[in-house]
Amino acid sequence: MSDSSTGTTRKHTALPKARILIEALPWLTRHHGKTVVIKFGGNAMVDEELKAAFAQDVVFLRHAGLKPVVVHGGGPQISAALDRHGIVSEFKAGLRVTTEDAMDVVRMVLAGQVQRELVGLLNRHGPLAVGLTGEDAHTITATKHTPEIDGESVDIGRVGEITEIDTGAIEALLADGRIPVVSSIARSKDDGDAGHVYNVNADTAAAALAAALGAETLMVLTDVEGLYEDWPHSDEVISRLTASQLEKLLPELSSGMVPKMEGCLHAVRGGVRTARVIDGRVQHAILLEIFTDEGIGTMVVPDETAQGSEGGAA
Repeated sequence: MSDSSTGTTRKHTALPKARILIEALPWLTRHHGKTVVIKFGGNAMVDEELKAAFAQDVVFLRHAGLKPVVVHGGGPQISAALDRHGIVSEFKAGLRVTTEDAMDVVRMVLAGQVQRELVGLLNRHGPLAVGLTGEDAHTITATKHTPEIDGESVDIGRVGEITEIDTGAIEALLADGRIPVVSSIARSKDDGDAGHVYNVNADTAAAALAAALGAETLMVLTDVEGLYEDWPHSDEVISRLTASQLEKLLPELSSGMVPKMEGCLHAVRGGVRTARVIDGRVQHAILLEIFTDEGIGTMVVPDETAQGSEGGAA
């Protein structure tokens, strides 16, 4: 085969790659310089290949001109560590009952294990990621959360309800080109509760940070394809809905989806342009969501954009 024919073959085989890059161009333009908050959880947090793909996606966003902020919890890791310490895992109202002893383990796992691993995965690609918890620089302030079950207040220990967000430390890191990785732990600063540390739901923390940062989008990784139309009778995913539509659906949702969808609702009502629940079991789900026409998962938009078209990207 001549050199010219070889060159032609190479051009043809490379063409699909060029088309993929060109398809991403409008999304690159739209999202350049914008902040995107990503809640890291589900299978993506425990599967080695998915973890590596997640880190690649986040670094890609950073090099593509976006400003990613990662928020994480660590349910499976916390449960395993509590078992090792002989502490029984108990849940009430969908939240982990967090005793003083359990809080020490939660703090150790989130800040010392999950966050360290994620920061390490991101930093394989350069000196980019910096870990912090909600305790640092008063990033997340909380007070004791006391849920109601059947009309009765229930004590679930060191579980926090967010009262305030200070984005100063995160914004400084973003301005320096870093990727903040935030553990969902908060501290109280009320006089009667000073110094207490709280376990905060990571979906809720991600939504609160997205709103406070004025993020372009909130992305919540989960272990389902999105919000189902009529689960368990149908596996048809709702691709797009408004804040008001979501609010009407909330009472019917499964307990696991409630904090995720409540977070999406809080985010878009707090100024975030779109919020999306996406399937973290799909490798590179974040890139598919941000840079392709199709998009995946369920996208929530503010009511005023109900008549508009957002395309596939969040």
